[in-house]
Amino acid sequence: MKLATYTLHGQTSTGIVVNDYIIDTGVPGTMIDLIRDWDTLKPELEAKAAAGGGAPLASVRLEAPVQRPGKIWAIGLNFADHIAESAMATPERQVWFTKAQTCVNGPYADIEIAKGTMTADYEVELVAVIGKGGKHISAADASSAIFGYCVGNDVTERLWQHSSPQWSLGKSFDTHAPMGPWIVTADEVGDPHALGLRCLVNEEIRQNSSTANLVFDIWQQVEHLSVGMTLEPGDCLFTGTPGGVGAAMDPRQFLKAGDVVRCEIDGLGHIEGTMIAEG
Repeated sequence: MKLATYTLHGQTSTGIVVNDYIIDTGVPGTMIDLIRDWDTLKPELEAKAAAGGGAPLASVRLEAPVQRPGKIWAIGLNFADHIAESAMATPERQVWFTKAQTCVNGPYADIEIAKGTMTADYEVELVAVIGKGGKHISAADASSAIFGYCVGNDVTERLWQHSSPQWSLGKSFDTHAPMGPWIVTADEVGDPHALGLRCLVNEEIRQNSSTANLVFDIWQQVEHLSVGMTLEPGDCLFTGTPGGVGAAMDPRQFLKAGDVVRCEIDGLGHIEGTMIAEG
């Protein structure tokens, strides 16, 4: 099932995407509430999806599926080719940083280049959305903790990222976490480690790889994070980006106003944003 957060006539709701239509779930609250009560709601929502109807998808504005995740974690240096282009050693342990809630952005919304900066970069990533979650989740049980997946762009302000040992500030500028266009539930995705993912800038392919090339797979990621914290419904994990980022090109090619950045993952759809100067 494809589940989205959308706005129509000034009202933001959750919906089921079926072909070119979106059917309101009728579930009060946000996507986090829907995820939390999924086991109870699933039969009812499956029936709604089968019945059809709804509003044309083209008539609504799609928002980030989870507008205010409780936690956003992102793993660094998790594709061999990206590690090589970064001139860094393959990590023996997982390298994580956080992205602030306030950087969440809609799947087709503009992406800001902050005032006084000039090193904005793109990173296509598969985003795993936590469902049941929990703590001390083993890799063997990790798949049961995940609700579904969506496309993400870990937009990064490189100068700020590397201005200190902690990357989070350079990863958390406003609008720098576009996600969507919807969550595809885990049962529909199947194996998340066999998905092609790409990033295009102005229709030029910059990144092109597969989640089969992750250094630490998603189950290992869930196991690692849940050692120290309880993963909760709606938490979002950016699972790594492949090689081809602008900072590694020769000469470097950072994003500028007017650039159109498209991130796509097989079976999940695409997100696309236009870079604009912060007003």
